This record gives sequence, structure tokens and C-alpha cells, in this order.
Amino acid sequence: MRHPRKKSSKVLKTVALGVAVGSGVALFGVRANEATSSDPVVVSQRPSLNFYGLPGGVDMPSAYAMADGTFVTSVSHFAGTTRTTFSFQATPRISASFRYIGIQDWNSESFDTYRDRSFDVRFLLNKESRLWPAVTVGLQDFAGTGIYAGEYVVASKSFDVPAIGQGNGALRVSAGLGWGRLGSSGSIGSPFGSDRPVFSPGDTGGELSADQWFRGPAAPFAGVEWQVNDKFGLKVEYSSDAYEQESEIRDVFSRSSRFNFGAEYQVSRELRLGAYYLYGSEFGISAQIQLNPHESLTPLRVSAPSPIIQRPSRAINPQAYDTGWATATTAPIVLRDALAQMLEKDGLVLISLSVSASEAELRFQNKRYNSMSIAIGRAARALAQAMPPSVETFRLVPMADSLALSSVTLRRSDLEQLEYAPDSHDALLARAGFGEASPELAGAVQSDIFPATHWSLSPYLALSYFDPDRPVRADVGLSLQGSYEPAPGWKVAGALRHRLAGNIGDSDRLSNSVLPRVRTDAVLYAQGGDTYIEELYAQRQWKAAPDVYARVTAGYLESMFGGVSAEVLWKPQDSRLALGVEANYVKKRDYDRLFGFQDYDVATGHLSAYYEFNNGYIGQIDAGRYLAGDVGATVTLTRVFSNGWQVGGFFTLTDVSAEDFGEGSFDKGISVTIPVNWFLGRPSQKTITETVRPIQRDGGARLVVPSRLYEEVRGGHQRAVQDQWSRVWD
Repeated sequence: MRHPRKKSSKVLKTVALGVAVGSGVALFGVRANEATSSDPVVVSQRPSLNFYGLPGGVDMPSAYAMADGTFVTSVSHFAGTTRTTFSFQATPRISASFRYIGIQDWNSESFDTYRDRSFDVRFLLNKESRLWPAVTVGLQDFAGTGIYAGEYVVASKSFDVPAIGQGNGALRVSAGLGWGRLGSSGSIGSPFGSDRPVFSPGDTGGELSADQWFRGPAAPFAGVEWQVNDKFGLKVEYSSDAYEQESEIRDVFSRSSRFNFGAEYQVSRELRLGAYYLYGSEFGISAQIQLNPHESLTPLRVSAPSPIIQRPSRAINPQAYDTGWATATTAPIVLRDALAQMLEKDGLVLISLSVSASEAELRFQNKRYNSMSIAIGRAARALAQAMPPSVETFRLVPMADSLALSSVTLRRSDLEQLEYAPDSHDALLARAGFGEASPELAGAVQSDIFPATHWSLSPYLALSYFDPDRPVRADVGLSLQGSYEPAPGWKVAGALRHRLAGNIGDSDRLSNSVLPRVRTDAVLYAQGGDTYIEELYAQRQWKAAPDVYARVTAGYLESMFGGVSAEVLWKPQDSRLALGVEANYVKKRDYDRLFGFQDYDVATGHLSAYYEFNNGYIGQIDAGRYLAGDVGATVTLTRVFSNGWQVGGFFTLTDVSAEDFGEGSFDKGISVTIPVNWFLGRPSQKTITETVRPIQRDGGARLVVPSRLYEEVRGGHQRAVQDQWSRVWD
């Protein structure tokens, strides 16, 4: 993944540090070999990171895993080399990393700063116990140009020691065996074969170097870390990396020692800084920003809910349970209007109310909370306030854009009995019923919610990554967004943007793709004009059957393509499995992104399968035809946290060869979604989503369509509601 350009940018350190800080600050976990999402945070007992952004000493790895779910951005710099690493602890044992590097003076005849991308993966074989150390096996730079390619097995053991000053102290000792780069200094032999093929990725990169793994010379490394207290830590290590390319061949720096030393300071619960002396000749610095979705940056503050209104005793006051009210023709309307006012205070919109002497069905839309269980709990409380005492059964039907998602049945007496009971949410869940919701509205339908008009004016930030001249480019401006809903399921929506400042369009790196240029013309779109239509479309969504949802969208669907898109999704509310089909016919938009089109058009579409695994993991496979006319499939694995965080990775393989695809060989990337309330501490359904690809090419490019059905409906189905059920009393 090389960028052969004669002039590159200045040291990556300043830009990369800005990326790290811009990624946000947040909470990390506790000692990795013991950590769970419910463990208290003890800074001195969690693993610190090395220059590769992974648990370790200075330049060598340790065996510890980060707290489950941790997302890390780290930046390190020494000897003209800057490494920016994004790591995610996907499971308690498995972590994955993406790294972007800049090396000055790597080849001064071609470019001042060489830039490269790499991927790592680690697996915790054994968790630390009283007697046994933690043991981890790792692959470093296992796909790419192989500059940092290496493998290792490492063991680590921690010991409690008295702290000097306030807090806790710890001593951690690590020792391991490395191959590749990590076996280049002080080799003790080749236990798995001496033949380590030279990996030559050609011009594309992105290919696995499996024939290298654990082959060739192996060398030992070791390290000791003393966490003096909750603020200070000291490190010393014996490195097995000879830095042959940098110190012997390319003269990037002079390596005169195998020992590295470091001192680190915990600035806050979120940020750790370090200073180091490496290889007997170089000084280095690092910054580590660590986010854990389990812990909000600002605690979420939700207004206190209304208490459950206790009904009078039937034995003492039987007349209160008289059902004569149900015969009045105006009763549903009177109850609907009273209930609508109560729901509005909690950010809920009443769609319809069906009521009889003993049952009530409320259909509502949640406009405030990213947890559907909070909305269900608040709606149930409102029903307990508004309904006559004879109404015992509540059926709550959450809706999204007029799609009835599911039916949650609660008994009023259970709400009255369990509100202040121990483990009240588990007890209520055990008595709740979940079922399908009929597509049709019934009863007293709210008459004044359609037509509905919404608009907003807000700033926007557009980012572009990994241009060798400027690794991060950005545009900022204003976005005017609006929607008009004339009737249930119908919507006309759009977004008009005006760029105020930025440099995405300043790039002179135009596409060299041999495929139809469906994504690599992004620079030309950025240069097309400061004021443009981001999207403008008409859409209809409806529930075609109890388990079947449908969507048709037409217009300017995204910034580069417009046309028609149709989708059908089969998703029973109690099923882990969902199946979908999407068909699109689109044309490429003019570069000014106003009302014109270019000559290129394509029919594209996919068959999709979704499956909800345990612990919040969702697998997705999309097979079909992409925007450049190539045919293949995309595999995505996403982890969804109960507070709305989502972190996922994907890759796409199509019938486009690696040579025709170009640099990177195939499409791949990571996507992170952070709920705004994680930062602000108040209820909101807004999210920030960023997708990062090592490189954006034309192969495997899929159309971006507003409001794809699976994400529209999944949050109101049984598994998603149950995963957040602990919030039902909030």
C-alpha cells in the first residue's frame, strides 16, 4: 500500500494527534485479564499501551487484553516515525487494530514521508490467574506491505505492590518470543522452520502474508512496568526488533541499544501521555485516548418518570371498576387526547389508541430516547395514569415512520406490584409478552399528526482520510435539512449544504481507476461547488404483512447517485434472522451536485441476510451487484452496545481482480456509531457515524440509501428491547 509520490507532507505527528483528540475522550476499563463491563475502573490496574497502540511496554507487546468493548486511538512518534492506531477489543479475548504510519526519510529520492497502512489481530489464550500468567498470541501487520510484519507469543504476570503516593501500585512483568520484525535481534533459532518467504504485495497490497507467519528466526523480548500510583508509571524493556530497514539500510536513525525506557502520566481517566528513550539514541512521545462504550463521558440524566398510579382496591371500592364508561362513543377520543398530552411530556407521540373495558392498545412513536425500553416504560406509566381502573391489559406498539414494529403486552397489576420491588425489571420482563403488531391502525387515530413538517439548520463536518499529501482533510459548513410527511408512511426529505471552509477539494490526486469511477471521483465532487444538494427524495414505507416491511425511495439518494430504490424485508419480531432484497436503478450525478446527471447509469441490488448473535453481535451478508457493475458479496460483523454504541468491520470481495481494483486489493473498513447522549448526558436519538476505509476505490462500492429497513425496525423488536430492558423503569 505504497504512495509513490515525490513530495509528501510534513511530519504526521501534528495531524495524527489532532485525529486522536478529535476522536473524543472517554473511559477505559480495568485490568484486562479480569475486566468485565461491570467492573469498577481502577487506572493503575488496567494495561497501558505501547507504540503500536496495543497493550505492552514501549515498543514490545504484553499479554494483557483491554477491557471488553474498549476503543482506542493512540499516537506515537520517535525517530521520524509516527504511528496512529485505532484498536477495538471486539470480545474479551480478541482485539483488532488498524494503523496508519508516516516515516520520514524512508526513501528521499521518491518521497519525504512514506505512508503505509497495516492491520493487527491478537488473541488472549489464557487469562491471568493467581498462579498462571496471561498468554497472548498476535499477528502484526498481517496484510499489507509488511513493513511491520511480525508474530509473537507473550506471557505477562502482575503483582500488587504498595503505591508511592495516592492510589494503587502494580508491577507487571512480560516475556515473549517474536518472529519477523520481532525476531530480528538476538535470534535463538527457528523453531518452526527457517524459511520465511519475502512477502511482496506488488502494487496493490491488502493481501494476507500467511506463508510468513511464525517462520524464520525467533528472538526473545521482555519488559517490566511499574505503576507507581494512579498517575505515574515507569517502563523498561529488552527489544527484539533490530530496525534493520530504518537503521542499517535506509539510515532513518541509528540504533545502538536493545533497551527502551519510558515514563507515563495519567492526565485524566481518559488520557495518558508518555515520554521515552529508545534504542540508545532516540526520544519519543505518545498519547493514548481510550473509550469504553459501557461508560458514558457524561452520565445520562433522564427526567424522573411519573409514578404508577395505584388503583383502589376492587374489594373496598368495586364501583371504581364499573365498565359503563366503555359504552360511551366519545370515550376513546377523550382518553386519547388526555393520554397524548402525558406522552408528549416524555417525548412520545401518540399515533392511535384502541380501548375496551379491560384492554388498551397504544401505538406510539419514540422521538427522544435511544433506548426503546425507556419509551415503553414511560408509555406504560402514562396508560396507568390515564386509563379507567377496569383496564387491566396494556398492549404497547412502538412505531418507526408509521411501521408497527412489535407488540409488548403488560398487565397493569404487574406494574403496580413491581415498581419498587427488588430486581423489578427482571420480574416485569418475566411477565411481559411479546408479539407481532398488525399493520393496520385501529381505534382513535390521532388526527393532527399529519401532515407533519420538520426542519433544522446545523453545522456539518465532512472528513477525508489517507491522502498522502494530507492524511486528514476536512470541510465544514452549514446543513439545512427538512422533511414533509403528508400521510402515514409517506415522506419527502432533503438536505442542502453550504461549505464555509475546508480543503477536501484542494487535493490534486485524481482517479486512476480502470473501473467506472463511482467513488474515486470524490475530489471532483468536492470541487464542484460550495452549495449543493446532499440528498432530496420522496419515500414510502409500509408494512405489507405482519412479518414483512417494504420501502420505495426515489430522487437524489446520496451525494453521487440518484434514481429509484426498492426494498422488501422479512423480519419476524422474535426472530434472530432477517432476509431482505433490494433493487436500484441509479445514474451518476453531476459534479456540482445540483439537479443534473452524467451519462453513467447502473442497475444494482443485493440479497441480504442478517443474524443476531448473543452479546450484541450482528452478522450481515449482502450479495449482489455493485455500482461499478461488479458482482460479489459484503460481509459485516457489528457489535451493538445497549447504550447505542455500534462498532463494526466489513470487507467486500467481488469479481474484480486485485490488479483492477488497485491499491488495497479489495474494499474493507470499520464503522463506528456513537450516540450523542453519550457525550451530552441528556436523552437524544441523534448519533455520530464515521466509516473509515484504508482506501476508497471503485470496486465493491454500494449505493447509500436513506432509511434502509433493517436498522429502522430492529430496535423495536423483541431482542433489542430485551437487551435494554433494565431501562424500563427509568
